[in-house]
Amino acid sequence: MARWLGFSVLIIVLDQLTKVLAEANLVYAEPLAVLPSFNLTLLYNRGAAFSFLSDAGGWQRWFFVAISFGASAALIVWLRKLQPWQWRLALALSLVIGGAVGNLIDRLWLGHVVDFIQVYYRSFYWPAFNIADSAITAGAVLLVWDSLFGRHPES
Repeated sequence: MARWLGFSVLIIVLDQLTKVLAEANLVYAEPLAVLPSFNLTLLYNRGAAFSFLSDAGGWQRWFFVAISFGASAALIVWLRKLQPWQWRLALALSLVIGGAVGNLIDRLWLGHVVDFIQVYYRSFYWPAFNIADSAITAGAVLLVWDSLFGRHPES
């Protein structure tokens, strides 16, 4: 389990480092074109995914802190119960844990999540995101993949 939690810590460090770099080098809400359909744009999200509840008045900060803390704790308990052959599931859980804690740190210290990656196609913009969000998404995809196609000897 230590190896997988170490991977989660690596995700947290990369997430926090890139957020510090974004805040130090980007001007809020001013896109910096990197590639076609890819900008670096510093934005703050007080809500959840896609800015859900971002204008709810402040209570959502502590609501999302509680959800992030509870989900991370539950995933760590699940991770502890895995067998060595369940490495794909362990990888998925580690990604989600690292991402959840990365955004949890932002909510606790800053009151919002720092986003800076922006992708778009013509005039259609995907909501800005960060490394933590990417890790959560990749982990969720791996969880679904493992549940559908993973080796499950107990079944």
